[in-house]
Amino acid sequence: MDASAKDSQSRRMSPSPFHPTHTPAITDAGEHLRRLRRQAGLSQLELALLAGLSQRHLSCVETGRAKASPSTLHALLSALDVPLEHCNEVFLAAGYAPRYMTSAPDAPAMKMVHDAVEHILQANNPAPAIVIASNWDITAANASAGLLFAMAGVATTSTSELNLLDTLLRPGGLGDHLVNADEIRAIAWQRAAREAVGNPDLARRLQGLPAPPTLAAGTPQSPVVLTRVRAAEGELRFLSTFTTFGMPQDITVASLRIEHLVPADGTTWRTMTAAYDQWLAQHHPR
Repeated sequence: MDASAKDSQSRRMSPSPFHPTHTPAITDAGEHLRRLRRQAGLSQLELALLAGLSQRHLSCVETGRAKASPSTLHALLSALDVPLEHCNEVFLAAGYAPRYMTSAPDAPAMKMVHDAVEHILQANNPAPAIVIASNWDITAANASAGLLFAMAGVATTSTSELNLLDTLLRPGGLGDHLVNADEIRAIAWQRAAREAVGNPDLARRLQGLPAPPTLAAGTPQSPVVLTRVRAAEGELRFLSTFTTFGMPQDITVASLRIEHLVPADGTTWRTMTAAYDQWLAQHHPR
C-alpha cells in the first residue's frame, strides 16, 4: 500500500476519544513483523515483493523458523515505513544491537540539522512555520508564526514554548480562535492518537487533554482542510503542509517535522506580508 493509500485509510478511522491499549510486550521479532505487516494492511506476498525477498522466507521469519539477518530486517522495516524507535525494538527482539541512536538536541552532529531548519523557517516568511517534536512540542518557529498567534489574540511570550496539542485542545489556546475549531481539533486528535500507539509520552499527554467532539458523519469533505483563524484583521485561511528530513538515521531527526501554514487566499497573503514587513521594520531597520 503506497503512502497516499495509507493516508486515505487513516483518515477513515474514527476520531473517537483516545484510550491506550495495554498489550503484552512483544519479545519475538517475527511477531513484531507480523503485527506491523497486518497494521499496514499488507499480505505476506505484498510485503515480500516490496522488501525484495521470497514469501516463503518471510513466512519463516514471522513464525520463528528462520532468523532474519540485519539486512533483511532493515529491508522489511523500511518497506513498512516503521518509526526508527520501533525499528530498534525489532532489532533487539531479533538479538541484534539497536541500529539507530537518539542524539541530544545540542549534539555537535545536530548543527547541520538546526541550520537546515532555520533556513527553512526563515525562507517561509511571511507564511507561518513551526517545528514540531514527537510529543507535539513546538521547538522552533519563524517570526510569522508569532505574528499569527498575536493577531489571533493568543497570549504567549514565545511560540516555541507551546505544545501544539495543548494550544489546540485546551480552553484559552489557539483552538478557541479557529472558525472551524471542531474540525481541526478532531483531525489533530485523530492524528495524535495514531502516533501515541508507539509513543508513551504522547499517550500520557493525550490522557490529560479534553477530547474533542466527534464530527458528524455527514460533514462535507473538501480536498484539503483549511485552518481558518479568527483575527482582528478578519478571517485568515491557511493550507497546512509538512516537511520532514529524508532518509533520517537518527531518532531525534526522524521525529522532527516542520508545519507550513501557507496562505490560502490573497487577503491572507496580504495580511501576513504587511504584518511581517512591519515586524522587519521594527526589528531590523535599515
